[in-house]
Amino acid sequence: MRQYLSGTANQRTQKSKLGMSVADERANLDAFMSRLSIPEKVVFEDLTLGGRPARKVLPNDLAADGAVLFFHGGGYRVGSLDGYKSFMAYLALACGVPVYGLDYRLSPEHTYPAALNDAVSAFVELSQSVEPERIMWVGDSAGGGLALASLLTLKEKGLALGGAAALLSAWLDGTASGDSYGERRAEFSTGMRGYAGDFPLDTVGVSPLFGDHEGLPPLLLQVVNTEPMRDDSTQLQQRASAAGVDSRIDVFANGFHDFQIFTDIPEARTAINALPSKFCPFHLPPWSACLTERPMPQMRSFAAASASVTYTPHGRFARIAER
Repeated sequence: MRQYLSGTANQRTQKSKLGMSVADERANLDAFMSRLSIPEKVVFEDLTLGGRPARKVLPNDLAADGAVLFFHGGGYRVGSLDGYKSFMAYLALACGVPVYGLDYRLSPEHTYPAALNDAVSAFVELSQSVEPERIMWVGDSAGGGLALASLLTLKEKGLALGGAAALLSAWLDGTASGDSYGERRAEFSTGMRGYAGDFPLDTVGVSPLFGDHEGLPPLLLQVVNTEPMRDDSTQLQQRASAAGVDSRIDVFANGFHDFQIFTDIPEARTAINALPSKFCPFHLPPWSACLTERPMPQMRSFAAASASVTYTPHGRFARIAER
């Protein structure tokens, strides 16, 4: 799998230099992602949510009442529900509740705030059938930024915010101000410009890192220590904690950006399985199926802070082995 990832990355870089169209970029990524395995014991249903196409992934064995609202990554430019079929399926199995993925509008055809409007509308509609505090937001890369921007927008409107949010390798700073961007700062800020359109890159809806995080629901952040967006997550965790938000961060070593979506890698499934085991027990009480002791598998080279953790029914985590 890693060899395939490396080869595909090289192919995409070469094709981009030759001027690949947006349509070809999207098709290329979807073809790549379609090779990932689809687990059994899930059912897919296409529907609409907030006026946009969406997909519901229902695990055969529902563990509790609740739902996950998921936004895919792709730099606000690529990515699709078809490409994320595998990730959404494994996420549904891990959480034991339906996962709703949104086909939000992409740039360059639709710049900010189109995607944000789609995301907020989807949550508002979903919260009419699922109690808001039982909804967990999940987003990877740009989808993580979209989830956080949606929370800030809902907060500004005085609406319900949901029960928790898990942001995976989230793209939260369009200005690329963190030291982790290094020599790629211009590359990422230029990339965000395609989504921001006429809005400044530090607009909160574009760069939710700079928002007022007070009053947000609990946040779980996952990021790799060597990826360009690392500081987006570490700075958010610091800012959110300072604002009184229950925020936690897992920093993985020796991985790569957004590894969680490549579900045929064992470390990806371990990271996915960590989301409900760390979240729903004490932030979303109705998800009672999580209230059992659940050891987490070892992460090997991806180990979060090089430690093994386990969950207890009291909702506390203990590091049980430093390596």
